[in-house]
Amino acid sequence: MSSTSKIRVGVVGASGYGGLELLRLLSFHPDVQVTYAAGSQERDGTVADMYPFLSTYSHLQLEKYDVDRCADRCDAVFVALPSGASGAIAGQLHERGRLAIDLSGDLRLPADTYASWYQKPPVAPKVIAQAVYGLTEWNRNEIRGASLIANPGCYATAVLLGLLPAVKAKLAAPDRPLIVDAKSGVSGAGRSATLGGQLGELSDNFYPYRVGKHQHTPEIERYLAQFGLAEKSNEASHPPIVFTTQLLPAIRGIYASCYIPLGADVQVEQVVDIYRTTYEGEPFIRIHDPGKYPELKHVRGSNQTHIGLFVDNRTATLQVFSALDNLQKGAAGQALQNFNVAMGLDQTTGLSQLPIYP
Repeated sequence: MSSTSKIRVGVVGASGYGGLELLRLLSFHPDVQVTYAAGSQERDGTVADMYPFLSTYSHLQLEKYDVDRCADRCDAVFVALPSGASGAIAGQLHERGRLAIDLSGDLRLPADTYASWYQKPPVAPKVIAQAVYGLTEWNRNEIRGASLIANPGCYATAVLLGLLPAVKAKLAAPDRPLIVDAKSGVSGAGRSATLGGQLGELSDNFYPYRVGKHQHTPEIERYLAQFGLAEKSNEASHPPIVFTTQLLPAIRGIYASCYIPLGADVQVEQVVDIYRTTYEGEPFIRIHDPGKYPELKHVRGSNQTHIGLFVDNRTATLQVFSALDNLQKGAAGQALQNFNVAMGLDQTTGLSQLPIYP
């Protein structure tokens, strides 16, 4: 595309970790021009003034959000604000005919479920009903041409990508819960200062949080049912998950260890074949060979998800290990992937970076 025909893109919430990662990724995208950035007013200046690592944005002012200015300047907008604020703004921009991609949890669940798990007033049900769930590998046909997209949660992305092939293949024993032990780097909590996020608290430490009440639980259960079951059904038709989240002394990364009770004898080579067939041609999914397992440094700084598999025949349990970067495939990277699909572009555009190592 020429500069005159580039897609005009905005980022609302540009001063958060997700928004900053979006700006970084968009700088690699040849088909877009970032024309609007709204964020917290730490001080007056351009994005490059405030965040020197984004030196290519010396022309872009970071300003207070205004729906009319945003809609006038943009064809598509990423909204990367906290849950409780983000979805309503995405809905405003969608009403003005803009492609809106919401990175919060506001549009992922029905209003009553959202209110129960997030403990916040939900967005209007009519807005939620128009949103397409953006798990790209499993909902690509709906995302293509969509104008309002609910980007999945970081934990939900890792867990769903890890569990869905097994659930779809009916490997799981019926009526037994699936166990998910998931860990995240501290950037998943955002930039706001918290005691638990301070170096002196988190370094050399490790602990669970939101035990039994993490807001991604109903999201995982809902979309396991929607994408994993052959027949049309509701959320209650699939066994629940036992979902525990833990905080790692690391900046980036999600690592989900999933335990699926098997309904029949199966060998790990068969399971690997199922996963590779399911994700055949998917550029951001890598299935490891039997006996090899993902590490956070395999995916850090990339939009990739790595999955490892093991069948414990002694206990008839399938173990699935899923790793991704929470700011990339778990947030900004997947949002850009969804943007590409919605706009009819190659899904990998702007996302070809290899992981950072070490």
